[in-house]
Amino acid sequence: MTAGPRNTDELDALLSEPGEAVVRTLKSCPGDIVVLGAGGKMGPTLARMAARAAALADGAARRRVVAVSRFSSPGAESALNTGGVETVRCDLLDRDAVARLPDAPNVIFMAGQKFGTAAAPERTWALNVDVPRYCADRYATSRVVAFSTGNVYPLVPNASGGCREADLPQPVGDYARSCLAREQVFEAAAARGTRVAIVRLNYAIALTYGVLTDLAMQITGGVPIPLAMGHVNVIWQGDANRAALELLAHAATPARIVNVTSTEVHSVRTLANALGARLGRAPVFEGSEADDALLSNASLMHRLLAPPLVSVDNMLDWTAEWVAQGRALLGKPTKYNVRDGAF
Repeated sequence: MTAGPRNTDELDALLSEPGEAVVRTLKSCPGDIVVLGAGGKMGPTLARMAARAAALADGAARRRVVAVSRFSSPGAESALNTGGVETVRCDLLDRDAVARLPDAPNVIFMAGQKFGTAAAPERTWALNVDVPRYCADRYATSRVVAFSTGNVYPLVPNASGGCREADLPQPVGDYARSCLAREQVFEAAAARGTRVAIVRLNYAIALTYGVLTDLAMQITGGVPIPLAMGHVNVIWQGDANRAALELLAHAATPARIVNVTSTEVHSVRTLANALGARLGRAPVFEGSEADDALLSNASLMHRLLAPPLVSVDNMLDWTAEWVAQGRALLGKPTKYNVRDGAF
C-alpha cells in the first residue's frame, strides 16, 4: 500500500502536485493564468498546481497565477496566497466586475452550480449560462479550458464502455441541460476565434468528498447502498487537475471536447466490497444494478494527455484510511446514484 496523506495539508499538497507533463504544457503556453470560479472543491488545488508548475517551467521568471472567486472563506484565500497564487474577489454574475478582471492568455473556467438546482433552477441557469457568456466575452483572445460534466450524456449500457465525445448529448434535468448550454456558449466563442477545450468530468475523488467517500461513509454508518446506478467512472482529483492544465495546449477552434475520467468502468458493488474489506465491515446493498449508467469513454484523453498517476487501488486504500481515522470531510455527497437528473 502506497502511503496516503495524513491530513488536509498533505492532501492539498498531493492534489496540487503538477507532474512533468503539466510543466511541459506551461512552457509551451507562456503568460499568466487566470482560474475563474477557483473557490470550489477543485479550484484551490488546481490553482496551486498551476503556480507550482509555473515556478518549475519559468525558473527565475515570474508569471501570475490568479484565482478568481467570491472567496466566502478567508482561510481558503490566504492558503492560496501562501501557495504563490494571487486572489481576486469577484462575483462572476456581475458583468462589469468580470470586465475588470486581469488579462491573461491562459484561462481555466470552473464556475457553476449543481446542487440546489431542483430548488432554484433559475439560479443554476444564471450561473451555468450567463457567467460563461460574460467570461467568454472577457477572455475572447485567450486559451480557455472550460469545465463541464459527463451528465450531458444519456445513460448507456454498462457494457458499452461509455459515451464518446462525438456521441449526441441527451441531458436529463435542469443541471445537465444548463451544462450543455454552458458548453454551447464556449463553442460559440470558439466559432468566433477563441481557442477552447471543454472538460467533461466524472467523478473526481479527493478523500474529503467523492464517490468512494460516499460509499465508505455508508458502509461505516450501516446505511444501505443503492445499486440502481451500478457502475461509475472515477478519477483522482489531482489527475483531473493535471488533465485540465495539459489541455491548455489543446485548446482549439472549433472547441475540443475531452472526457476526463478513468479508462475503466467500475462496479459500485465491487468498489463497496473493496472498501468494506479495508474497513472491516461488510456493506449493505439495496436493490440491484440497472442495465445502464452514466458512463464516459476516456480513450481520447488517454491518447492526448499523460496517464493518470493515481490508481483506483490507491484511492480505495487512502479513502478507507481517511474515513476510518475520522478525518475532515466536506459533507457534500456526489449524488452519483441519481438517475433522474434532479440535483
